[in-house]
Amino acid sequence: MSEARYPSLAWPYVGLLLCAALLGQEYMLQAAGANAPLTVYRVALMAVALTSLALILLPPRRIAYFLAFGVCAGLIAYALYLQYIEGLEPCPLCQFQRACVIGMGLVFLVAGYHNPGRAGATGYAIVQLLLGGAGVAFATRQVWLQSLPKDQVPSCGMGLNYMLENLPFTDVLRKVFEGSGECAEKGWEFLHLSIAGWSLVFFVAMIVTAFAVIRRD
Repeated sequence: MSEARYPSLAWPYVGLLLCAALLGQEYMLQAAGANAPLTVYRVALMAVALTSLALILLPPRRIAYFLAFGVCAGLIAYALYLQYIEGLEPCPLCQFQRACVIGMGLVFLVAGYHNPGRAGATGYAIVQLLLGGAGVAFATRQVWLQSLPKDQVPSCGMGLNYMLENLPFTDVLRKVFEGSGECAEKGWEFLHLSIAGWSLVFFVAMIVTAFAVIRRD
């Protein structure tokens, strides 16, 4: 079994990257508003931690694909548990994030059965970037809505099924992305992060993993 090798960085470059990351964090905190700094910090911290752990433990490519599928399946299973056992109904943004997780899981499953070479793994990684990027957008929007003061939270909107039945899909996407009052409710938290916050963490980790396994044989 070959070991994953990552390029080493001289300490001045590490310092430069650290400063760039801190400046980027300051910009994001300023853009996010007064009520979001801790949430942005926690999401970034957990995303770095989870991604780093995935890279450290990264197995050979085919095993990594099946493990990533298992993670996606576990996320969907827990989401269904929260919905049908705990009674937490998903908002439209949550439902679109679920669709992205299901899509990523299916791609990981197909890739695991296909067991592609590096060129094929690159193609799968690009597909995961598109699916995961959409998930990042939906999760980020929901995290932002959850950070708003109560007087700035949008009113509750139409249900997703109603919108899909009565509106063009582009209008459904626009209204879902705009968010509504139910999307601003947290309902569940772990380590001070909501479901949307953890979804954002996992989307980032899965995208990085999809590209990291390109070099794993």
